[in-house]
Amino acid sequence: MKKNIIYLVLIIIIGIIAFVPGVKEYLRDQFFPIATIENAVHVSEEDYDIELKGINAPSTNLKNFKNKPIFLNFWGTWCPPCRKEWPTIQKLYDSRKGNVDFILIAMNDQEDAVRKFLKENNYTVPVYIAQSPISEKILPKVFPTTFLIDQHGRIIIKEDAYRDWNTETVHQFIDNIIK
Repeated sequence: MKKNIIYLVLIIIIGIIAFVPGVKEYLRDQFFPIATIENAVHVSEEDYDIELKGINAPSTNLKNFKNKPIFLNFWGTWCPPCRKEWPTIQKLYDSRKGNVDFILIAMNDQEDAVRKFLKENNYTVPVYIAQSPISEKILPKVFPTTFLIDQHGRIIIKEDAYRDWNTETVHQFIDNIIK
């Protein structure tokens, strides 16, 4: 009988986490920094070598951002979740651009469509189109995919879905990784 009650409680807890809106995100926001730092993957010198054509920023190579904290986002104008998270990325950029370098790479997109999207929405976050192959370590499988990489090349966060990037938790996390 006691065992059945324990199982029932566990099923209820799992059900709440899985089906109550916002609970999973709240728990992830509370615990993701610890879990991701412990299991951080490092970006190698070769992984950084990506030629980037600037859309609203000068053309560059990702390796020029090595040894700096980076907010690296892969997105497309054709991707509804990507478009949905853009306002939160812009707000994060406006408040943290002095602390972390923002690199948003438009994937499977035409330059004209990207320029039009940025202009229509008054977005100023630096956007690029990759001109050379992207390492399998950071090549996205789904869109949007975002990496927060610290100055040592560790992937601290990998988010492969829509996320509100303008939360207090994310701001604090960025402030902590740049120390």
